[in-house]
Amino acid sequence: MKIITSIEELRDQLRGQLRTAFVPTMGNLHEGHLSLMRLARRHGDPVVASIFVNRLQFGPNEDFDKYPRTLQADVEKLEKEGVYVLFAPTEKELYPEPQEYRVRPPDDLGNILEGEFRPGFFTGVTTVVLKLFSCVQPRVAVFGKKDYQQLMIVRNMAKQFALPTEIIAAETWRAEDGLALSSRNSYLSEQERAEAPQLYRLLNDVADEVRGGHLDVFELERKAMARLAGRGWKPDYISIRKRADLQPPSAGDLANGEPLVVVAAARLGNTRLIDNLEI
Repeated sequence: MKIITSIEELRDQLRGQLRTAFVPTMGNLHEGHLSLMRLARRHGDPVVASIFVNRLQFGPNEDFDKYPRTLQADVEKLEKEGVYVLFAPTEKELYPEPQEYRVRPPDDLGNILEGEFRPGFFTGVTTVVLKLFSCVQPRVAVFGKKDYQQLMIVRNMAKQFALPTEIIAAETWRAEDGLALSSRNSYLSEQERAEAPQLYRLLNDVADEVRGGHLDVFELERKAMARLAGRGWKPDYISIRKRADLQPPSAGDLANGEPLVVVAAARLGNTRLIDNLEI
């Protein structure tokens, strides 16, 4: 595997490649990330991964400085997966001057759910993703469904800008007890780690209620929030939304069987966890 830190060298290395498959990450790789690499290999060749902790998507009181950085361990994992190039730029390489041009998603998608609780987050995400796409110029790029709203925003961005990159969705990778794998899971204490799978169990219970014909969405959301809070969590949202645009379903949508997803974000101790489940 070639480890490349400069944009110029990356473009030289990939010049002429027409089937590049790309997986952008912030490092501290786990089995979920590695499953993205395997999916990428099925859709293109060569596989390029990136590791870059993107300051633009962190709020002023978030965990940019303490976000886990484990480059050597990440390199070993990527080599075992047959990744061809790891692009690991410094902040100065990717942002040699202040990034004043930014990509802002539309408010009706970018300012709801995660966007409401993390203002500016998706602007930071779309800006760095567009810049990484410009550097790598992939034919396909793989994003996980765990970040459901992010996946939708990136897919819509690629469509609206007519980017020559197909966005591939990868299923959420879970531990045996159901907890969605995340780099931030390492922040959990032993006791919190034992409690964390309750979030996924709650999503399954909400989904079962909807499938069983319980269509009072607001009541289901309210009860789910109260249940988590009763266990000591601090929920930001638990919300049933339409898969198509992440807007709340109308009574007609519910009656007509509109495909839905239940999305959630909640703090357990000092760790903020997100998850979702398609219904």
